[in-house]
Amino acid sequence: MAIMKGHRFPIEFDSAFPQGLVLVGEVAPDNEYQSREDRAAGRPTRQRVDEATGKRQWKATVTDPDETKAKRASFEITLLADVQPVPLTSEALPGMRPIELEGLTAEAKVAGQGEFKYLSYAFRATGFKAAGSGSGSKSTRSTATGEASVKAA
Repeated sequence: MAIMKGHRFPIEFDSAFPQGLVLVGEVAPDNEYQSREDRAAGRPTRQRVDEATGKRQWKATVTDPDETKAKRASFEITLLADVQPVPLTSEALPGMRPIELEGLTAEAKVAGQGEFKYLSYAFRATGFKAAGSGSGSKSTRSTATGEASVKAA
């Protein structure tokens, strides 16, 4: 039996991101594209909804300090939650804070174009936990837990 497209494999956060992740900026709503005609007509922007969970999508930019290729070090993460997720850690530098994701899953996908395609992963998680808490210690969940989808660019 073949593995169906879109299958999500559970993975430990420490295995996927040995040095953790750094959130750059803030979490913002992931809105659908709005054409010029829609804006001129005064139609409101609509936030995207995940088809699998029915949860609203939020986006943020993260950096993986363990990634050696500069083009793949920073990418956008999509958080799925009914309310805007809030990271539990304080800023290490202005606009940057270390984060960890809880309940992480990985989904294989093809990235790139033409003859420059490569294997990439979409990551999803059930929420934030305190960075540096490790898998053996008690983790603190954010009040707005959801899923996160990491799109490697």
